[in-house]
Amino acid sequence: MSTFPTTTTALLVRTEWGPLYDAVRAGGADWRRRAMPVAVAAVFLTVLLHYLDTQPWGHGFVQAVGGVRAEDPLWLSLLRTPLSLFVPALDLPAWGGLLQILVVFGIAELCLGRRRTLLVAYAATLAGTLYARVGIRLGPDVPLGLPASDAHVVDTGPSAAVVGLAVFMCCRYRAYATAGLVVASMVAEVTLKENLAGKEHLAAITAVLVMCGVMESRQRRSGTRAGSWSGLPPIKS
Repeated sequence: MSTFPTTTTALLVRTEWGPLYDAVRAGGADWRRRAMPVAVAAVFLTVLLHYLDTQPWGHGFVQAVGGVRAEDPLWLSLLRTPLSLFVPALDLPAWGGLLQILVVFGIAELCLGRRRTLLVAYAATLAGTLYARVGIRLGPDVPLGLPASDAHVVDTGPSAAVVGLAVFMCCRYRAYATAGLVVASMVAEVTLKENLAGKEHLAAITAVLVMCGVMESRQRRSGTRAGSWSGLPPIKS
């Protein structure tokens, strides 16, 4: 049997995921990062808040500290946004997404570090939160607009952060085909099930792509080695 297909497949896999794999291995060499405290804490908070939110005595508390809706005052939404990363939206599966949170946050933490992981996750979530307000003001008759009823819907929660981190990591480590698949799946979600969460995912992706474009532009102007965005470790060839 010819080994050409296998060799070609291996080359494609290496080209797509090789830099990311190398970065994960390098990050995992540090025992403090290998424990992935941010990823573990994200899963724990999501489980805890989901449990509390399903209890009659805990629902009000969770909504008071992490429930973000477009109808809320902006200052209150901004105060709640950091914790809203871990409050699952009502129409999204909570338990099924825990593995995604662990894997995506874990990989990002190993490659980017804790602070940058939280920064990208927060930026993605905040983009969805702000988009909801703009979309409702535009109204449902505008392509990017939203119906007024969405003002009462809780924001998307950890899924926007997961999607944003996934796209950021794919762009950072040149896994462009994977990034394209993630974006395409989010577009399909909005097409098949037009809801607030799906559109907030697209807003999170847009914000992350803008961040990637800014970092790439700075890299080109400074003449730094390809892949070393704003002080991030360079990609190994």
